[in-house]
Amino acid sequence: MRVLSQARCCWPHLAAISLLGLFSLPLTLLYPIPLKIAVDSALGQQPLPHWVQQLVPGAHGQIEALTIAVGLLIAIAVLANLQGLASWWLQTYTGEKLVWNFRAELLNHVQRLPLAFHDRYGATDSVYRIQHDAPAIQYFAIQGIIPLVTSTIMLIGMMSVTARIDFALAAIALAITPLLFFLSLGSSRLVRKCSREVKELDTSAMSVIQEVLGSIRVIKAFGQENREYERFVRHSSKRMSGQVRLSIMQATYNLLVGLTIAGGTAAALYLGVRHVQAGMLTVGSLLVVMAYIGQMYQPLQLVSTKVTDLQIWLASLERAFMLLDQTTEIAESPNAAPLLRAHGHFEFREVSFRYDESGRGVEHISFSIPAGARVGIVGGTGAGKTTLLNLLMRFYDPSNGQVLLDGRNLRDYRIADLRRQFSVVLQEPVLFGASIWENIAYGNPEAPDEQIIAAARAAASHEFIAKLPEGYDTRPGERGALLSGGERQRISLARAFLRNSPILILDEPTSSIDTQTESSIITAIETLMRGKTTFMIAHRLHTLRNCDVILVLEHGRLVEVKNSVSEQLSAVAG
Repeated sequence: MRVLSQARCCWPHLAAISLLGLFSLPLTLLYPIPLKIAVDSALGQQPLPHWVQQLVPGAHGQIEALTIAVGLLIAIAVLANLQGLASWWLQTYTGEKLVWNFRAELLNHVQRLPLAFHDRYGATDSVYRIQHDAPAIQYFAIQGIIPLVTSTIMLIGMMSVTARIDFALAAIALAITPLLFFLSLGSSRLVRKCSREVKELDTSAMSVIQEVLGSIRVIKAFGQENREYERFVRHSSKRMSGQVRLSIMQATYNLLVGLTIAGGTAAALYLGVRHVQAGMLTVGSLLVVMAYIGQMYQPLQLVSTKVTDLQIWLASLERAFMLLDQTTEIAESPNAAPLLRAHGHFEFREVSFRYDESGRGVEHISFSIPAGARVGIVGGTGAGKTTLLNLLMRFYDPSNGQVLLDGRNLRDYRIADLRRQFSVVLQEPVLFGASIWENIAYGNPEAPDEQIIAAARAAASHEFIAKLPEGYDTRPGERGALLSGGERQRISLARAFLRNSPILILDEPTSSIDTQTESSIITAIETLMRGKTTFMIAHRLHTLRNCDVILVLEHGRLVEVKNSVSEQLSAVAG
């Protein structure tokens, strides 16, 4: 039901596929008729079927019967192939549309999930679910549900026609159904469980690939290519063993289904021959009945073998739906207030927060920052500096206490409006696989050309961008790999200049660049900070020399608040 709900945009297409599938039923029923006419009327002495005599008056001889049989066979084949072509095209279009919509919805949902979810599962797991698990929706809907429905209807039709010709043969043919049911029931749980395990192992192997390619410089620097290769082989071999076990289960089940159907066919053939010998059936009628039984077993076999495929697809869909079941972002008040442009006055009142996994965080933090102030945040690794910034931008909600902006709890603002109040410059600037122009305009895509160039000039980046082969249209490579660290940081600063938000977050923006580049970036940062409430994390205290307030954190606690960097330097010297 959930798959059908997810596929509601394609209901007309799915209905059309179902109708085309049902159209194959009369064609399937007609397929043995030319053979019966050829055997009974062209080779034997039986008269043509009554409906054929009505369609072709005056056809009585064996030549006419053979001509009618050949013509009917060709006509059925043409219609069947046209039906197959239309069904193939519609299935392809509908399947691609289903996957495209599902992936888009998953991505849109995942990027709105709280950081705690991404911290726990990592990027690789979500990528695998979106890229490899999501396509199961087309297989389940188009190759699972629809064939099961059409096959069931076809089975009923074949059974009805066969029973009218010879009820005993139809009963014998259907006697294997309970056995197939119990075989399907027994294999379902095993296949589904094994499929889940294979998916987990596949994700693990994929995470190794992502780590290797994302850390290729470190791997080369330490000469650990063989070690990473062996690590991947270990993970992949486990996945391969799981996949082989799954395939053996499926093959064993399909073998049992095939033997069961072969037994039913043999029993029907034996009884049918006995009926011909007793004069209860003609040879042509026996051929028709056996053809119908063979076609009746096709949907029965399809239904039976689809059970294992359905379990594999269901395992994938469960993993994909797990993403959609996660609560997006943090709870937003139904009466959340809009926020056009904040003044920038912040207050922390006895704020505490702990991460679930590590147990780190902050405890009983209280301070007040006036609008337009420059705040430096110092402390050792794990002191809680980044956590403080995450609480400012409401990436997390405090477990105790309140964070106030302009005298109002952050929980009372619309999340989207609140996030627009911030510009962020990180220690490792994030550049996307787009042009430098698009990277600068990322925070304000509607900005006119002159504002983008002005932002680049303010960030001291226009000169080096202009010298690039394609200027602003240059693509900086994956995560800006084709640019130096200082160039990437200046583009990140230009993005912040263009966004021009009232609150600025600087997370160690100069820690990974050389002293000469740092000087020019600090000059640009000084310009960027004017008129904004600024929070800056820095390990180099001289970077904080123009800050109005210094917050000193230790082990998640605010141990001191200083009014200038000179006080902090004196404390360090003491």
